[in-house]
Order: sequence, then structure tokens, then C-alpha cells
Amino acid sequence: MELSWLMKLRIAAVAAIGVALVGILAKLVAAPSEPFGNVNFIGASALVIFAFLAGLIGYFVSWPYGRHIGVLAAPFGLAVWAIRTDSMTSLMQLRPTVIQRQELLAQIRWEPIFWLIVVGAGFAGMLLAQKVHPGAMSEQKREKSNPKLTGYLNGIVALVGSALITDFFIKMFAQDVKMMDSRLGSVVGQPAVGQIAFAVFVSFGIAAFVVKKFLDADYFWPILASMLVTAFAESVYAGQSTLQYLVQTWPAAFYPNSVVCVLPVQMIAFGTLGSVAGYWMAIRYNYWRKHET
Repeated sequence: MELSWLMKLRIAAVAAIGVALVGILAKLVAAPSEPFGNVNFIGASALVIFAFLAGLIGYFVSWPYGRHIGVLAAPFGLAVWAIRTDSMTSLMQLRPTVIQRQELLAQIRWEPIFWLIVVGAGFAGMLLAQKVHPGAMSEQKREKSNPKLTGYLNGIVALVGSALITDFFIKMFAQDVKMMDSRLGSVVGQPAVGQIAFAVFVSFGIAAFVVKKFLDADYFWPILASMLVTAFAESVYAGQSTLQYLVQTWPAAFYPNSVVCVLPVQMIAFGTLGSVAGYWMAIRYNYWRKHET
């Protein structure tokens, strides 16, 4: 079941809208004035509004499949932020002491919530557009015979499973210089942004494929798991003894694993795109198994 050229054109149009509104216009308004500064309240509000508009417009541009494609507008725009953002190493180099780095990691640990809100704003815009002008129905109607408890358990398993899968594969795919260490076993250098984009996208794609194939779970769960992956990695890295050892022994560009090198905006942007892609790959795979074998 190949994507038609018209479907590819719809996806490209939605990507262009997301890049224009969230990646360019919102960045002009919301980007901090200082190179390593944080987005202020006005900038954050503008970013959320632009993401909402991207989802809204993306729905109509990709109609009648706006529900399936319009959701991609905001994360496509965030991908521009993710590509053009500073690396973890740049942030670490400005904070040479253990206390400064712990403060930074404590901030990063909660930052994914903001980027998830931006993605959610795009989704909200798509839902509003769907209310105004309904499009094609989902690929299948879900059966409601399962008790709610089973649904909740599936969601928990999908959430935890997605976090474990993505953590494992990001460490495998996001590679750079690797050095042996007597205490930690090994340390890895800061991967390039392209390597991070590939690793996060593919890892979340695998997670979404697995939870859809075996749990029939939506891509919502892998996307939500992106917050857990970042929080867990930064919590472990920010441990007093580990961080103290790294500060004393290794340059700022080296980390206990490559997950630590992925900034929250990169995790959310590429993770969302990968989750949606993996979800639809699972649907295509199921279709192929049903009709081609």
C-alpha cells in the first residue's frame, strides 16, 4: 500500500505550513534575545498560538485526511527549532561547575512539558478544524467491548514500553566518538544534530510500530513517553557522584550515554514525527499481511 503522489503532496504542504508558521514566524517572535536564553511568557504564548494555527490550517490543506496529516504541522515546525538550537555541549561549556550543571539539568528535566504543550496546541487546532468540517474517518472503528481497566493497562504498558524502547535505540543510533572509562565503562561524545534527528525519529518510529502492532495503542503514548525518556536520562546524569566525576575527568562534550545529549525540543519534535510515522507503518504492515499474503 504505497502513498499516492497526492498524499505525499498533502504531507509536504502541511510540513511547509508548520515550518512557515512555527519554524520561521514563531521563531522570529518567540526566540530569546540572548543566544542561550529562555523563551519568555509572551514568546511562549506566541509559539503556542502559531502551533494552533498550523494545526488548524494544516487540517484544511490536507483534507479529507486532515486528522491524520494535520497533526504533523506543529512538530514539523518544531523540527526547525530542534535543528537550529544549541547543543547540550554548548550549554555545558557555559556551566563548568557541578552546581551550575545540576541547575541546568533540573531545568531541562521539566522542559519537555512545554514542547508537548506546543505539539498539543497543534493537535487542538486540528480538532477544532475537524469540528467545523469533518473529513475522512479513521482507518477503522475501534471496538468498545474491552473494559476500561484493560484500556488503562494497555496505555500504561504502551507508555513504559515506548520509553524503554526509545531509550535503548537512541543509545544505539546516536553515536559519536566513544571512549572507555574505568568507572562508567564508556563515555560518548556529543553527536551531530543530524545524527540525533535520525536516532530519535527512528527510535520513536520503532516504539510506535511495536505498541500499535502488539497493543493496538495510538501514537499518543510514544509521544508522551518522550517526556519520560528525557526526565530519566537527565535525572541519572545529574546524580551528584556521576556529575562530579565527569566534571573532574572529561571535557564537557562527553556524556555517560547519548540520550543525555538530546535536548528536549529535539526529543519532542523528532519523537512526535517518528511516533506518527511508526504508527502508520504498523497500519500499512497489518494491511499488507491481510491483503498480500
